[in-house]
Amino acid sequence: MKKTRQPPVLIAEIGCNHLGDLDIARRFIETAKTVCCVKHVKFQKRNNRKLLSATEYASPHPVPENSYGESYGAHREHLEFSIEQHQVLKDYCEKLDMTYSTSVWDVTSLRETIGLAPEYIKVPSATNSNLELLEVAGEEYGGKIHISLGMTTREEEEKIIEVFSKKNRLKDLVVYACTSGYPIQPAEACLYEVSRLVEKYGDELYGVGYSGHHNGIALDIAAFTLGASFIERHFTLDRTWKGTDHAASLEPDGLRRLSRNLDQVTEALTYKDEEILLIEKPQRAKLKWKNKSAEIS
Repeated sequence: MKKTRQPPVLIAEIGCNHLGDLDIARRFIETAKTVCCVKHVKFQKRNNRKLLSATEYASPHPVPENSYGESYGAHREHLEFSIEQHQVLKDYCEKLDMTYSTSVWDVTSLRETIGLAPEYIKVPSATNSNLELLEVAGEEYGGKIHISLGMTTREEEEKIIEVFSKKNRLKDLVVYACTSGYPIQPAEACLYEVSRLVEKYGDELYGVGYSGHHNGIALDIAAFTLGASFIERHFTLDRTWKGTDHAASLEPDGLRRLSRNLDQVTEALTYKDEEILLIEKPQRAKLKWKNKSAEIS
């Protein structure tokens, strides 16, 4: 009997954990492939001058010890790669037979990224209510569109689905159950949201995913068994590095174990192809209870 599930797509979100260093970003890509056996990586693209107000740009970072600049804007600029640098990263991914993607936080970044022609893009939870961004993605980008639903109301969720339904793009859409906290506790993961999204939209969409910000890897396995066909986790080379995302990220060995465990669970999610499996037959002959008195009579 055929397996009932395909393995999930495991995405290592590098985000801005590269510290604004292109060489470190390439190390992330290499490590994801060679150590973790992960083929999909994701970065972030922002136009900080358009995304932030003048006041936000000039304000200090809310957590000064995590800042890479004198202001929040300078901090964000330090961590931002140009579109030319993103092209370098995409080319490097392709050289290693990996898939490059990025989250786009504003329309300018979206249009720049469309020019790179990635296989898919991501709309993060923070900007999934930007209807202009969603409209442009649906009209101008031909690849798959992934959208996180962290800190999103049901009404906002329905508006997202409506935008892509009107453009006949639902079959290109992946929506992610997500809780936007860094990190979150297990009780805050609310994994039945995966089941809800599968039940409500599963037949209409390209897929349902889970974007996790928890510690450990147990919850990702549960999300997969509940129906998530995409699993996304923040990835870092060192959780002690300065920055806000490292604490909610997996280090290489954690991501490696998650990749391995998802493969093992995928193998296990099947039915018996015969009532007594081959491995059971010698055990059955030796151990299975028999009515000895009936045999004697």
